[in-house]
Amino acid sequence: MDTKTTLIHWFRKGLRVHDNPALNLIITKANSEPTKYYVRPIFILDAALIQWLRVGANRWRFLQQTLVDLDANLRKVNTQLYVVRGTPAAVFSRIIKDWRVSLLTYETDIEPYALKRDADVQRLAKEAGVKVETFCTHTIYNPELVIQRNGGSAPLTYQKFLSVIEKIKVPPALGKLDSLIDVQPPPKDALELENANCYACPTIDELVKRPEELGANKFPGGETEALRRMNAALSDESWVAAFEKPNTAPNSLDPSTTVLSPYLKFGCLSARLFHQRLMDILKRHPKHSKPPVSLHGQLLWREFYYTAAASETNFDRMLGNKFCMQIPWEINEEHLTAWTHGRTGYPFIDAIMRQLRQEGWIHHLARHAVACFLTRGDLWISWEEGQKVFEELLLDQDWALNAGNWMWLSASAFFYQYFRVYSPVAFGKKTDPTGAYIRKYVPELAKYPAGCIYEPWKAALSAQREYGCVLGKDYPHRIVKHEIVHKENIKRMTAAYKVNREVKEAKSPKKESSKGKRKQAGTSAQSTKKKQRT
Repeated sequence: MDTKTTLIHWFRKGLRVHDNPALNLIITKANSEPTKYYVRPIFILDAALIQWLRVGANRWRFLQQTLVDLDANLRKVNTQLYVVRGTPAAVFSRIIKDWRVSLLTYETDIEPYALKRDADVQRLAKEAGVKVETFCTHTIYNPELVIQRNGGSAPLTYQKFLSVIEKIKVPPALGKLDSLIDVQPPPKDALELENANCYACPTIDELVKRPEELGANKFPGGETEALRRMNAALSDESWVAAFEKPNTAPNSLDPSTTVLSPYLKFGCLSARLFHQRLMDILKRHPKHSKPPVSLHGQLLWREFYYTAAASETNFDRMLGNKFCMQIPWEINEEHLTAWTHGRTGYPFIDAIMRQLRQEGWIHHLARHAVACFLTRGDLWISWEEGQKVFEELLLDQDWALNAGNWMWLSASAFFYQYFRVYSPVAFGKKTDPTGAYIRKYVPELAKYPAGCIYEPWKAALSAQREYGCVLGKDYPHRIVKHEIVHKENIKRMTAAYKVNREVKEAKSPKKESSKGKRKQAGTSAQSTKKKQRT
């Protein structure tokens, strides 16, 4: 009789073999007593969740490629990826019994839906006597530890966050994962006996329901590509040491940054490993750039937002969010649709939104430009609407970072200099004066000269015909006049800030004046003396 039990590592994020303590634990345990354990690393594919999630075709493709790559890397250490279809609750209710599971490991997650999901699975495991081990490895620092070290609340500023984490030691990344000693695969369960491929990786067709929306595959998914891209980015140590985000171009035809964000989002790349490699380089180059603009600083922005989000379940919405200003945004479906599909009549803004839809990635400063335009800069539409669009289209969409950045850029939280507005014309001109970026992503304007490609409304009708693009026919008129609306919106922000300040003051306990305190203290002292005399 087979008495072996099964050790499961549950992949969710953290889709990698390197520096994965939760995976390492089950491999190490199985190798210590190979006659006692089977190993099954799993990924749960929930069809209902696929329908519910706001995920575009490009990100589904990225996930599919990542799972195939993960399976290949697991096979190199004598196991494989088992992709189990169903809801987590239904899957674990079945496999805990069918596979005789004795240990479950996974990487923790701060997202509200994940916390509920994990609590349900923990309950099932406890009822079945299954031990559960969890690890906080999606970030460099444990958000809960940072909050604890900050007196029980998340740091509200980046500088405060830096002062807290400088006292927290980061453990080194794990070395290469050992291979399984006993390569005997676990016995097939009832589903496998019926269909040998029931736990195979999903195909593109299974995940991508609208293949016509797939763009160029510029950033393939997976751990292998993540490590290659990291090594390539870090190979030029002088570039790494001198990196300053504001000096990179939001509209270069090839990315001017690392584009490691999608790989960090899915956990194809360990944030801890990247941090370790980066710090090793900076030690060799003492005269390096500093946070917040340095490459190291970019990693720490991710940590900052994760820590804030871990302390607020409503982090992705305005109402009920302790960090967020309450601003009376307007609803304008026509303007929102124009922004979403790159038809605002502002070529720089439209080029960015079209690149996002086609490729699933845009430079961080390009995100600044379109986010400001949608919210406080021009359209006065809620940052939550922009967040939804990014949630669908970005390869690196991340619950904490997406919400945090939108609050920052709309001056709703963390950043309050709302009078600093990105120009939808001048900002792009600084790094691409000829308009090459616009010609690539807004080809209707390809024949417009540099002098008016950012402001096509300045071209006479005869010139528009000559350039082969007439406004209102081949390309839209601009939907607002920036030079007017951004000034009106600054006034609106001033008024909204005033209301928020008054509400906050009304809620906070009133402080007594120092004069009142002295009078009260004197009265109290006199009362004490009377009691003593009595």
